[in-house]
Amino acid sequence: MPPKNKFTKQQIIEAAIAIVREEGVSAVTARSVAGKLGCSVAPIFSIFANMEQLLSELKENVKAIYYKYVDEGLKEDIAFKGVGLSYVKFAIKEPNLFKLLFMSNEGEYSLDNVLSEVEVNYDGVFKAVQDGYGLNYEYSKKLYQHMWIYTHGIAVLCVTGTCAFTSEEIANMLTEVCRSLVKDMRSRK
Repeated sequence: MPPKNKFTKQQIIEAAIAIVREEGVSAVTARSVAGKLGCSVAPIFSIFANMEQLLSELKENVKAIYYKYVDEGLKEDIAFKGVGLSYVKFAIKEPNLFKLLFMSNEGEYSLDNVLSEVEVNYDGVFKAVQDGYGLNYEYSKKLYQHMWIYTHGIAVLCVTGTCAFTSEEIANMLTEVCRSLVKDMRSRK
């Protein structure tokens, strides 16, 4: 009978997440995870078939962390703004996790499908846009796209250390741009 695993799948993933937080995803190797756990690589490969499987599950767990931020934003009085603020907050508080999810070259998306591919709660956020601004489907989608591009830019500026904004500055920037877009879209109806 083989010996019982000393570590669970979740403990291994948590060790990998800790490495990403500290050093970035490129530092996640079987050896680095084993070192974090204080064991050999054997327990890792007794649970995961290969590093690709571990990295895939790692990314799904990071999405779950991000989802908590989105969920928090959706509970705000202005849900769509809350999601935008939460997106930037996630980038600032978890820069390496943000880079893993939103700054990697793991797909070639078009503007039409990028949000549904990268946003963990696309339907919930899209509903917040429709409910919050009274726009038709087409304009709701355009507003979401434009605001995501703008919000992503702010987040990247923060993550890369190019700019530092206060929470108030971020909120004001998002509000100004969103109001302008909504006003323009409503004038076209």
